[in-house]
Amino acid sequence: MPDSPASATPYEVLGVPPTASQEELKRAYRKALRQSHPDVGGESARFHAVQRAWARVGDPVARADYDRGAGRRSAVVPGPERRKTHDSALRARLYGHPGGAAREEFLTLMREWTGRGVEADPYDPALVQSAPREIRRRLAAALAQEATAKALAKLGIGYTVWSDVAAGDGKIDHVVLGPAGLFAVTSADWGGEVRLKRGELTGDTLGAAQPIKELSRSARALGRQLGVKFTGLLVVVPDDDLEEAVSVVGRKADAAVIRRSVLPMVVRDGIAGGTRRSIEDAFELRTRLQHGIRFV
Repeated sequence: MPDSPASATPYEVLGVPPTASQEELKRAYRKALRQSHPDVGGESARFHAVQRAWARVGDPVARADYDRGAGRRSAVVPGPERRKTHDSALRARLYGHPGGAAREEFLTLMREWTGRGVEADPYDPALVQSAPREIRRRLAAALAQEATAKALAKLGIGYTVWSDVAAGDGKIDHVVLGPAGLFAVTSADWGGEVRLKRGELTGDTLGAAQPIKELSRSARALGRQLGVKFTGLLVVVPDDDLEEAVSVVGRKADAAVIRRSVLPMVVRDGIAGGTRRSIEDAFELRTRLQHGIRFV
């Protein structure tokens, strides 16, 4: 799998700046290896991450390649994909600009970081991997939202998708209407593994984020505004970042964290089955949403 812009760089894993000397890098590697070794109580995932980091930058030649951007299997793309104006009639109806707000935030932060007046390609892999992680997270979010929208587009003409929807003080990445109901969807990529704990997502890379709580709050705000009720809430993450394909939140089975590859199936069938909407109900709800939804 390609690297996520949000994932830790080898330097971040080893706890040294990119300007560290080769000797400083070697000392940091040995220290991190000792601390993370499972035989002394370290975590296996951390131990392997340290080894991967060293494989990328421990050798001077490999490090030079990495610093030029050649050593990072980058998921970075040159820019947002442009939607074709002649989409197939079999595709879902798509409205809004998926990932647009996150892209704008990324570009703004990147310009501030590089300095005004500096001419640089903000999507250059070497520049992106050297940027602070918070900036890289915005690009990772944009890429995740675009990937989700692409998957949803393949559902067919029975589905309608609104992206980057304004909801109270926040936004919902995607609002999806189909025969199985109305879903609020967050597309996320924190650059590491996540898991459910007491009804919320946790993981070493999440920090203070509470994605399920935030999505629930935004869905309630939009529901009150439009007079609708969401069937389910979905947090979509890269396949490698979640142990199970679908992790249901709580007993109500109206919220779940899912791998991106199973998103079409979950939207078609619902989180835990249930009654499907009639064509008349779906049409009436789509009209209400179309008139009331606003974009960020």
